[in-house]
Amino acid sequence: MAKQPNILLLMTDQQRFDTIGALGNPLIQTPGLDRIVRGGTSFTSAYCPSPVCVASRCSFLLGQWPHETGCTNNSPMPQDRVSVMELLNEAGYQTHGIGKMHFSPQNRKMWGFETRDYSEEGPGPDDFTEFLHENGYNHVVAPHGERSEYYYIPQPSQLPARLHHTQWVGDRTLQFLSQRDTSRPFLCWSSFIKPHPPFESPVPWSRLYRTVEMPLPFLPPDYEHLHTYWNRHQNRYKYRDQGRDMNLLRTMRAAYYAAISFIDYQVNRILDYLESEGELDNTLILYTSDHGELLGDYDCYGKRAFLDAAARIPLLVRYPERFQANAQCDTPTSLVDVLPTSLGAADLPLQADRSGVDLADIAVGDAQRDAIIGQLGQEGTGLYMLMTSEYKYIYSAADRKEWLFRRLQGRLDERNLAGNPAYNTTLNAYRKRLIEWFRNDGYEAPLDGNGWREFPLPVEPENPDAGQLFQDGRSVSDQFPSGYSPNVDTLRSSS
Repeated sequence: MAKQPNILLLMTDQQRFDTIGALGNPLIQTPGLDRIVRGGTSFTSAYCPSPVCVASRCSFLLGQWPHETGCTNNSPMPQDRVSVMELLNEAGYQTHGIGKMHFSPQNRKMWGFETRDYSEEGPGPDDFTEFLHENGYNHVVAPHGERSEYYYIPQPSQLPARLHHTQWVGDRTLQFLSQRDTSRPFLCWSSFIKPHPPFESPVPWSRLYRTVEMPLPFLPPDYEHLHTYWNRHQNRYKYRDQGRDMNLLRTMRAAYYAAISFIDYQVNRILDYLESEGELDNTLILYTSDHGELLGDYDCYGKRAFLDAAARIPLLVRYPERFQANAQCDTPTSLVDVLPTSLGAADLPLQADRSGVDLADIAVGDAQRDAIIGQLGQEGTGLYMLMTSEYKYIYSAADRKEWLFRRLQGRLDERNLAGNPAYNTTLNAYRKRLIEWFRNDGYEAPLDGNGWREFPLPVEPENPDAGQLFQDGRSVSDQFPSGYSPNVDTLRSSS
């Protein structure tokens, strides 16, 4: 067997597909990602299997669709499956994880990692917050930015660049690479928390982009008809459903771009190190994200949608042995394809219960892949997708409504074709294909005969302040001087 390559998985959180300079964004500065684009293959129709963190990452590490894992939301992952890290570790790989994994319900489960630099989004304790404490920054109670009402308010980081989590992931990656066991190939999964909101970056990155540079959000005519229950629910609890300020939205986009460019700087550092060690061409480098971010498009925010802004992601692969340089592939792909791609590069067999396809085979047309699927939630809030190169079909159980979009290069989803008699045949064919896909896999929960099962509709509160979310950092209730106490503090002790 030929020498097995190293495998470096670089993952961001909530990064849209259209945030890479070399792939057509004229404003964002991404020289590190541009290097991967020039040196490898860009999969330009890549989608997350579920537009939410836990379910998408579960499919990523298991190579199975959400209806197969049973993880369709930020809900517990199956604990009896074998991950990509375990498969490679059993084959002799040194496996290491850095940063946000979002494993549920056991955050600290190793899943085949020999070692981990453990950190998640919250206030800790974890390896990152311990690092801040050692550097005299224990007073920062929300080290990744203030959430709750400030969730989508751009904000400067309370940390200097040298202590920011993005830099920490870059530093820990370089530390692992410099101290690894060189007698074995490695799998390193480095996972950044950003550009997940809050949109906060340290100086000078927070000043890289300015409001006046940023484009306005995409608001096609009658865009409200593209909203699902999940869009309304998410806009409410993230405080974004009571008015629109275009300057704020452009400032938000500038802060989002800044977070990506700071990540890109770490990517460049990692590429430089691998090149200096003569390991760049012997490393399968795969850069992606768990889902996108609506960022004001359609007057919506967050993920939890199968519109391209929320579900389409960057997917860049560099490994000269198997992937052509400076190439693009527009065949539909998914995060379920990462596991078989990693095993294929290591010349290891793919188990029959895995649903992904080796991206190297897709790139050269050797794999039969003409559709991908996606799912968020189940039963009364189930949201389902089937997509080919030509059309995207979506069904929302909570709305009892279908959407059909024609996929046009360079265009976001704009007009629902479902209900137009000119597309009835196409709509019926896509609905039938998705239902048959589920039925063939033994997944009957959303089905009723040859159609979709109807569930009781979820209650959507009329009160405009109902359902808002509190995700404060470490409690500060005990730090107020006498005579002062917050009237609303969800983290206060009940005693």
